[in-house]
Amino acid sequence: MPISFDGNDGNDGNDGNSGSAGNTAGTSTAWYFADRVNLPLVTEPDTGPNAANPPQMIGKLTTSIPNFPNRNWSGEWYSWLALIDFVGTGWPAMDPTTQPAWPAWVPALPAAGAPPPDWSALNLGPQVQTEIGDLVTAAANERADALSEILSQSNEFTSYFLNMMTARPGAYPATTKVLGIANLVGTFVAMYFKGRYARPRPSQLCPALLPPIVVPGHASFPSGHSTQAHLMALCMSDVFNGLPQQATMLDDLWTLADCIARNREIAGLHYPSDTTAGVAIAHCIQALLNQALPTGQPTRYQLTVAAAAQEWV
Repeated sequence: MPISFDGNDGNDGNDGNSGSAGNTAGTSTAWYFADRVNLPLVTEPDTGPNAANPPQMIGKLTTSIPNFPNRNWSGEWYSWLALIDFVGTGWPAMDPTTQPAWPAWVPALPAAGAPPPDWSALNLGPQVQTEIGDLVTAAANERADALSEILSQSNEFTSYFLNMMTARPGAYPATTKVLGIANLVGTFVAMYFKGRYARPRPSQLCPALLPPIVVPGHASFPSGHSTQAHLMALCMSDVFNGLPQQATMLDDLWTLADCIARNREIAGLHYPSDTTAGVAIAHCIQALLNQALPTGQPTRYQLTVAAAAQEWV
């Protein structure tokens, strides 16, 4: 699957909070095929071994394409197909056993169509004030060292996961698609909850945090980066299930996800509780991704995981 690694161009609309789209998109602009006015290829006679007599023009020859196999879909668009499967699992009416394990003090999820919760009292309470204090300390003590990672992970971090696994999109196309699915589904679910909770960003309560990148214009809770990064690690655990490298690789990838989420806190963009919520969502999403379709057929995610596992045998 062709993937663009030439820039963080996948998340222009939100200026870097919904995660890792830039590196999972199969580009449609990588190749250019110049045209000529008289279309010489089209008007050439067919001189091939199966040519008719008299030969037809190449432009009059047609073929039949019965379908579009999975390998034809770029990772970006295939992820959308997997998202359609995911929505078919009953999202967001999740099974009670897979509800996100929010911190106990988080307001109850408002009913559909109801206004978001009022965070005013919590913003002045000890829980949030403690979190703000931790972020101020992190900005003072850790931001200088973490700045390069904060900047590079702002729009894209799939490359971090691929590089840790010594994988490349061309050599591991199914693995790259699994990461793309985790990226897109994680974004979808995180944005759903962001819209329902509408929690202010830390720097809105404490402007002195002064994040080093543009503060996204959407809500803070939960962290999209935490959701996506931890879901990527969990999805790769599905890929490595039963393989010798499962335990070590999951530990490494999970630590990477922790670092990506932590960098958003150091930047002053997220509270630690946003990160914790993202981890909880990632576990819920993984459970839903592994459910079969209502017809009993495997989902595109499950088929892709199976194909990815073969890339590591």
